Amino acid sequence: MSLFLKDTLLYLAQNQQIRDFVIQNRLTRNVSRRFVAGEVLTDALQVTRILNKRGIQVALDLLGENVASENEAHAATHDYIAAIDLIKDTGIDANVSVKLTALGLDISRELCEQNLIQILQEAQKQQIFVCIDMEGSAYTERTVQIALKMHAQFPLVGTVIQSYLYRSKDDITELIEQGVRVRLVKGAYKEPASLAYQHKLDVDRAYIELMHMLLARGNFPAIATHDEPILTDARTFVRNYGIAPSKFEFQMLYGIRRDLQEQFVQQKYSIRVYVPYGSQWYPYLMRRMAERPANLVFVVSNSLR
Repeated sequence: MSLFLKDTLLYLAQNQQIRDFVIQNRLTRNVSRRFVAGEVLTDALQVTRILNKRGIQVALDLLGENVASENEAHAATHDYIAAIDLIKDTGIDANVSVKLTALGLDISRELCEQNLIQILQEAQKQQIFVCIDMEGSAYTERTVQIALKMHAQFPLVGTVIQSYLYRSKDDITELIEQGVRVRLVKGAYKEPASLAYQHKLDVDRAYIELMHMLLARGNFPAIATHDEPILTDARTFVRNYGIAPSKFEFQMLYGIRRDLQEQFVQQKYSIRVYVPYGSQWYPYLMRRMAERPANLVFVVSNSLR
């Protein structure tokens, strides 16, 4: 995909008028179900049960970010806790992914941390892992520091690192030293050349370097990619260094490369699918379009039917 088209899609992800039109359009709402489980938690439960039957674990992700009021932040906290309780009550094989801006990070760090502690207290009672999702680079430093702070009290918390940021090697070094679990992704936000690699070759090269670090020394890292050459490299690396499949997991996104998901199950690797749900699905969908041309083709072709 050209850099211009990618930048355009990432810009549209933040455009409120287009967001309102797409969310209210019946066709686009229906097409979004390829990549989003649904708008309520019970939709995500149904998808999770289907994936579990196929031997695939799940990371539940409530869509929503950058809340503007304390009430919205408290509501998101309640919704995350509801997801944790659902995992316990139903016995589904899943953990939870949270966004700090949904918990009020834009309002105050104190509010965000208070809400996050409520979530982690409930997750610790149920022995359910919580991954703190990574957002744009304006939040990277605070996200890493909050993850490190919380991990000192709640061992079952980790975070996400994006390979396209120049700072990521230093972040991963620190997270490895502190035993914090890391989900490694390439990165899906528009970032300036002063902070991030702009070309796929550089992003991929950085990803492989960070992946090797995590596989060799990390605490049960999640290798989150659909890039087949990188996945081949990962399998070669763990085979050459005698790293057992029980020491890490592969992660993929709901609705993307289902063939690879099945292949990894058959090969006895641990595979987890990131299952987003919620009414605020538009920015997530647009970032998926910007990442991979095949996703854009799917959405356009189905919208025209």
